[in-house]
Amino acid sequence: MRIKICGLKDPENIKTVAALSPDYMGFICYDLSPRFIADIPAETLNVLPANINRAAVFVDEDAATINGLIDKFGFNTIQLHGNESPDFSNSFRHKITVIKAFGLSRDFNFEQLNNYIGKVDYLLFDTKTELYGGSGKTFDWDILNNYKLSIPFFLSGGLSLENLEEVGRIDHPQFYGVDLNSKFELSPGLKDIEKLKKAFNMLKYNTNEIRS
Repeated sequence: MRIKICGLKDPENIKTVAALSPDYMGFICYDLSPRFIADIPAETLNVLPANINRAAVFVDEDAATINGLIDKFGFNTIQLHGNESPDFSNSFRHKITVIKAFGLSRDFNFEQLNNYIGKVDYLLFDTKTELYGGSGKTFDWDILNNYKLSIPFFLSGGLSLENLEEVGRIDHPQFYGVDLNSKFELSPGLKDIEKLKKAFNMLKYNTNEIRS
C-alpha cells in the first residue's frame, strides 16, 4: 500500500517527514487552504530523495500556473482537486503523473468517472465537503464497492490512527494507497511525526508486500 503525506509546508517538518520515506509527499498550491505553500523557496524541496514523489495539489488552477510551479519546484505528480475536465487532466500527462480527486458521498455517480479513462493515472477518493480536502471527515467506505474501473485509487478523508486498521481491511483490487493529512497534524501544515511513525508501522506490512 502506497503512503502519501499531504499538506506539508514547514521546511524543517518537510525534512523530518522525508526521513520516514513515504511514497508521495503532497504540497498544496491553493491559496484558500491553511496548508498553502505560499512563497516557500523552491530549494526547500531539494531535500526530498528521488524515490519520493513530489505531488502538487491544485484546485481549478490555470494550465500556465500549474506548468510554472511544476518547473519551479520539480514536481513529478499533480493532484487536481477541483472540477478539472478529462481533457484538461490529460493535457499534463506527457510530462507528469496525474491524480484526479473526487469528493464522495452516498449518492456519488461513479459513471462520471468513465470519462477519465485514459486521461488520468490515478484517482483519489475524498469526503465530499464544501472544502477541498483536509476536512478530517470520513465517508462510508462501503460505497467503494460501486467503483468498477481499472484506474487505481488513493483513499483520503479523515484517515487516522483510530481507523487505519479498518482501512487495511478494505478489499478492492484498485485500492492503491492512502493519503494522510489533517489527523496527523500538530497544526495545519505541520505534521505530527510520532503519529506518522505509528501509521507507517501499521501500514508497513502491506506497503512492503507491494514494493517487494
